[in-house]
Amino acid sequence: MHVTRDFSHYVRSAGEGVQHIDLAVEGVHCAGCMAKIERGLSAIPDVTLARVNLTDRRVALEWKAGTLDPGRFIDRLEELGYKAYPFETESAEVAEVAESRFLLRCLGVAAFATMNVMMLSIPVWSGNVSDMLPEQRDFFHWLSALIALPAAAYAGQPFFRSAWRALSNKTTNMDVPISIGVILALGMSVVETIHHAEHAYFDAAIMLLTFLLVGRVLDQNMRRRTRAVAGNLAALKAETAAKFVGPDEISQVPVAAINPGDIVLLRPGERCAVDGTVIEGRSEIDQSLITGETLYVTAEQGTPVYAGSMNISGTLRVRVSAASEATLLAEITRLLDNALQARSRYMRLADRASRLYAPVVHATALITILGWVIAGASWHDAIVTGVAVLIITCPCALGLAIPTVQTVASGAMFKSGVLLNSGDAIERLAEADHVIFDKTGTLTLPDLEVMNAADIPADIFELAGRLALSSHHPVAAAVAQAAGARSPIVGAVEEAGQGVRADADGVEIRLGRPSFCGAEALVGGATLDPEASVVAFSKGAEKFILSVRQGLRPDAQAVIAALKARGIGIEILSGDREPAVKAAAHALSIPEWRAGVTPADKIARIEELKRRGARVLMVGDGMNDAPSLAAAHVSMSPISAAHLSQATADLVFLGRPLAPVVAAIDSARKALHLMRQNLWLAIGYNVLAVPVAISGVVTPLIAAAAMSGSSILVMLNSLRARSASREIV
Repeated sequence: MHVTRDFSHYVRSAGEGVQHIDLAVEGVHCAGCMAKIERGLSAIPDVTLARVNLTDRRVALEWKAGTLDPGRFIDRLEELGYKAYPFETESAEVAEVAESRFLLRCLGVAAFATMNVMMLSIPVWSGNVSDMLPEQRDFFHWLSALIALPAAAYAGQPFFRSAWRALSNKTTNMDVPISIGVILALGMSVVETIHHAEHAYFDAAIMLLTFLLVGRVLDQNMRRRTRAVAGNLAALKAETAAKFVGPDEISQVPVAAINPGDIVLLRPGERCAVDGTVIEGRSEIDQSLITGETLYVTAEQGTPVYAGSMNISGTLRVRVSAASEATLLAEITRLLDNALQARSRYMRLADRASRLYAPVVHATALITILGWVIAGASWHDAIVTGVAVLIITCPCALGLAIPTVQTVASGAMFKSGVLLNSGDAIERLAEADHVIFDKTGTLTLPDLEVMNAADIPADIFELAGRLALSSHHPVAAAVAQAAGARSPIVGAVEEAGQGVRADADGVEIRLGRPSFCGAEALVGGATLDPEASVVAFSKGAEKFILSVRQGLRPDAQAVIAALKARGIGIEILSGDREPAVKAAAHALSIPEWRAGVTPADKIARIEELKRRGARVLMVGDGMNDAPSLAAAHVSMSPISAAHLSQATADLVFLGRPLAPVVAAIDSARKALHLMRQNLWLAIGYNVLAVPVAISGVVTPLIAAAAMSGSSILVMLNSLRARSASREIV
């Protein structure tokens, strides 16, 4: 019977004629596995991306649309020795929980057997130097075998299964030499026991499995904690929403069935499922994920809301601007996935070293055995030494050296409001010694503020705000929001490029250009903020000038001071008017600034700094900043940036504060330091351990302890990346 497989439900478009699918892959435990999978899948024609995420054992695949059946990827992974199926968060978590329980059972069996075998081994060790009878020693050895053999058969399943899959597909992985070492130690022990020898190695074999399982359980727990960040984001996603299908009729529909322009009802205690704007109602909402503010904010007509925000009190009607995978929350989740799947320069170096492991260690163990035999040692002693070499040279520490730091640092950056969008962003950011800021939307907030609202009579300002509701201009929106306007003036007419007018109690009112409102004289005689845009309001013969501008981010001064304290050069390059840029530079004490620059000018300045040896961090948000973001050594954009800038930037920061820029630099510098430390720890361990093992002074038991200890040391060192940022003062 022929069975067809339809994976179209799991395939999505990645744009530009490219399709994407995520597959869950079982049995991925190390950098060597990752490299083998990526090489094997990338070799398939028309595959444009094959990237493994070790954190959740997921492989992201992209290929030219219409050229490949996704089932071919699953078949190829099976050929490589890995079972795969379409990735679903819920089923993947269920599988992960089941595997975690299985590993804990294996660890429990191995640990229990180790304790009992060691209780039997200690009398044998002491009896070998005293007067223990051979019969007694044989009895203890057989008891050890009775405990160790079935325990090893059960507890060793994670390694034996992986090794068998690799060998059956004519490949090797890290678990092959481990399995060979355990089986050789157990087999030799049985032979030694049959021949009434003094020594057996049941204790070494079962203890090796215990140490290995401890390392694997710790590794899995670390990955699950890291994955919990993404899981928390997934938990913020509402699956359904109350959509208006009539004037007063709502229907609970899946988020996928909601389109821009639809109106949804957001009730108290519900999470918003869409991005949109409040058109009716008043409430308090928690949108700390986007703004970074832990305090609730007031939501009323005109207030933007985002998917994942929690509605606290009142009922809101929201007009949808984006839903499902187009929301800001979905974009943040994708950026976080990119961070966890990203591959750094140091990680690629560790990958290449891990790939060399299997052939090198097998050759080393074989040469060691032959060398000892040629030197006159017995086959027994030579094989014991070879087993010790197999065990002690396990590249677990090398395989964990970089991904653990990268994973922990990514999580720490996310908690600081920073998302990685590039594999080697951490290393490049750590090297940055000069920062170029764009002004508008970067040093300043993207939202406009009415700077002289307090100077306008309250009744006039309220009337101006109501009139502003009838205009689509962003300056008018700022006036309406500042005035707290909720109801537009009926009959208002907008004149394109000029402003909006209406009648109020028989008096004509206007909002817009000073010339449109007859207020040119007020502009010439007023002392206005050089950074501000000017909008006029007239009510009959009464004329008023409103000063509207983008304010500096609340912590901009503290951030600039913190960057200077870290020895980082700073300058502003902006396309804005000179008075506005000069005022911002003066307020922030930045002596180097240029106004009216084009994208080409920014790139030219970056290239000039590069020639001087500077490593430039470009921080910008506009569409015109995308070329300079790409040209810089490393780049960063706020989450409010134009989509092209976000896609170009190596890092994206959330919220209104600028502090994540400093936090990211601190985290990156600490992470790079720890990556180098881990590589030296892993390399140093092997440089010291391998010659000692070859010399024959290390037993398999000591080799097992040393190998597991090096992996645990690397993981513990990596956890130091959780707290890297110094306080900004």
